[in-house]
Amino acid sequence: MFGIVRPCRHRLGESLTSQWMAHLCGLCLALRKDHGQFARIVTNYDGLLISVLTEAQAGQGGAGAGRRTAGPCPLRGMRTASVAHGEGARLAAAVSLVLASAKVRDHVADGDGMLARRPVALAARRIATGWDAAGARGGGAVGFDTAVLVDAVDRQGGIEALAGPGTPLLAVTEPTETATAAAFAHTAYLAGRPDNAEPLAEAGRLFGRLAHLLDAVEDKEADAASGAWNPLTATGTPLTEARRLADDAVHGVRLALREAEFADGRLVHRLLVHELGNSVDRAFGTVSCAHGHPYAPPGTPGAPQGPGAPPPPEPPRGNRRGLLAGCAVWVGLACTCQLCCGTYHDPWSGERKEGSCTNCDCSGCGDCCSCCDCCSDCCGDDGCGCDGCDCGCSC
Repeated sequence: MFGIVRPCRHRLGESLTSQWMAHLCGLCLALRKDHGQFARIVTNYDGLLISVLTEAQAGQGGAGAGRRTAGPCPLRGMRTASVAHGEGARLAAAVSLVLASAKVRDHVADGDGMLARRPVALAARRIATGWDAAGARGGGAVGFDTAVLVDAVDRQGGIEALAGPGTPLLAVTEPTETATAAAFAHTAYLAGRPDNAEPLAEAGRLFGRLAHLLDAVEDKEADAASGAWNPLTATGTPLTEARRLADDAVHGVRLALREAEFADGRLVHRLLVHELGNSVDRAFGTVSCAHGHPYAPPGTPGAPQGPGAPPPPEPPRGNRRGLLAGCAVWVGLACTCQLCCGTYHDPWSGERKEGSCTNCDCSGCGDCCSCCDCCSDCCGDDGCGCDGCDCGCSC
């Protein structure tokens, strides 16, 4: 799983966590439906923002958005769930494929890990080419031309080759900005709100800048050790300047979203106003959550759990499985590491339990995520336009 917006469930609250998971599962299932099982490997945290934006503008069941009940999945303890589907999820899937293709090509160019071996690199390039084609088909099905994304990927290499000390860092991030601007803007057309296209394009442009900047910051030391190309090192940009650009981009996204109209903008606000700032803090090494963990879906190894976490709804006590069915579910939980790392539902009784390796201690943390403070900061004096606290916290 890759992406810069990885929210902590303690800050999201139960309601918005449920919505966020609906879009994450919806993206995964849209990839499977349109592009096959293997395509699900490109499911990522940033791609689902496309689905979130579409539904936020149209409302559940509106143009381009909707919900359906998905079948059992091992990562949900073999339980069904309400997931996002429709054109928003399909656009998210198409964009995710093209972005994943770009990421694979980047790793091949850098010779990372196994990709330094020629046979593996050739196979990876073939996979990336297939993802480009699949993304183009998926984008075309919802009226989006992924050529702008592919063009951005193609131009990136040439820009990096010419970059050197003194080259403006924003010249290097431009292709990513252009690609994400186009994807964000298209959600306005899918949702039937064309007037939102311009502000969402601006929000997308700045989001793309952030994605590129934070990736460079997080990889700087590893790239230096391996000799891989890094935009900060190549252009001689200090971390202080990178942080200034990142903070300006976060503020710009906030201002751009104020110009757009949403049927229900709570999750968009939480992710692209609150959590985007937390992503910057995390990349630059400042604390973004007192638990010390980014958000991870239930069952993900290392996911924060404990007494301070909002408990998900317990399954009905009468929903018990037989011996053989329970054993089958147990095998699935074991194979996905949920029995030891994270939270899961007992294969037979359905009771929620904690994995044996869970290590997030929330006891006695009080206002551990500073929920009221973050709401007052965002919704009070800095002019982001909130009408009260709508970010889903319980305070």
